[in-house]
Amino acid sequence: MDKKPEILECKELIKTRLFRVEEMKLRFSNGVERTYERLGRFNDSHQAVMIVPLVDNNHFLMIREYAAGMEEYQLSLPKGLVDAGETVFEGANRELKEEAGFGANNWRELTTLSLSPNYMHHTIRVVVATDLYKERLEGDEPEPLGIETLSFDQLLELNERCDFSEARVLAALYLVKDMLNNRAL
Repeated sequence: MDKKPEILECKELIKTRLFRVEEMKLRFSNGVERTYERLGRFNDSHQAVMIVPLVDNNHFLMIREYAAGMEEYQLSLPKGLVDAGETVFEGANRELKEEAGFGANNWRELTTLSLSPNYMHHTIRVVVATDLYKERLEGDEPEPLGIETLSFDQLLELNERCDFSEARVLAALYLVKDMLNNRAL
């Protein structure tokens, strides 16, 4: 097994309400030293959740929201932070109600995904929601989000759309499709 580098120093460079930028000085097992910058974590209590809301065994809901990083509207899955005191499923149900106007009676945790692990310590827990019912909660979104129903048969077309680019969403959808094909849900 590879020996982890020794952390010589780790200091916070910038902190905003959402991000912490850290500088890490490392020494690798061969003696080489490097300085890295990364998005650090606020604390271990922050958990993010992404929901795959299944309408049936071949259809799922997606939301359309403004993605400030891309400066355009993008299709995505409902997601957000789990609030203090909430379980992952409670937080997922709240986010689903706020963003898509649906709740779910049944939940299953699918996996945990990371995004750019070389530059950030951020993971998101992916959960599958079934037995949906209509219920909307007021959220923190600045405008109503669009909702689209898509089919797992459309995943290749989804990937080619100019209003879709989120790799972790595509990974989650393919995992759910595989589980459904294997009757594991």
